[in-house]
Amino acid sequence: MLQVNDLHVAYGQSEILHGLEFTMKPAEIVAVTGLNGMGKTTLMKSIMGIIPSTKGEIRIGDDKISDSPSHVRVHQGIGYVPQGRMIFSTMTVEENIETGLAGTTEKTIPDYIYEIFPVLHEMRKRKGGNLSGGQQQQLAIARALVSRPKVLLLDEPTEGIQPSIIKDIAKVLNEIRKMREITIIVSEQVLSFTMEIADRIIVIDKGKFIHEDKRGEVDAAKIKGYLSV
Repeated sequence: MLQVNDLHVAYGQSEILHGLEFTMKPAEIVAVTGLNGMGKTTLMKSIMGIIPSTKGEIRIGDDKISDSPSHVRVHQGIGYVPQGRMIFSTMTVEENIETGLAGTTEKTIPDYIYEIFPVLHEMRKRKGGNLSGGQQQQLAIARALVSRPKVLLLDEPTEGIQPSIIKDIAKVLNEIRKMREITIIVSEQVLSFTMEIADRIIVIDKGKFIHEDKRGEVDAAKIKGYLSV
């Protein structure tokens, strides 16, 4: 479903991602973990097209997307939940979700969105800025889902969220995968969260993948070692 081949990304003369390669199956969840500044967010932004790659290729199925601008990548099947959620605080929950409908054939919010996120239905007339961090994260995911993506990118989804709500977010992502058969890539530092959702865990360090495990074979102590300063 998603193929990334020999991906290089640079800021000016400084290369940040050094030839990353991975392939994801339909409805697979992969977590990319690593310390801050190691390239997780850059990887997400480059797949989304926010940051251009200097070399390499990105495909969704048979479609090459690496030459497309961000808004075209949305049409090609990419959904993106940025770090910090970036919801519109002065708009209602309903209005926030409706912004994700732009460019689709949908005129109203599909019923399945509120089936996955019942709390958003209850709060649909409330301003986004009045929601808790966990509720805002659900709102950001819902906004991305209404474009019916084939691949969903989530950048640091547990950031600023209390542990009990992190479990709820994990449950939601597993439910989305089952209901919508969406391929999901998550950048994340909380190992317990990645263990609940990911089929594979990849460690990134200084712009290179240095370790990979399937969930059933995860060496938690080894990965924790990579995540310690």
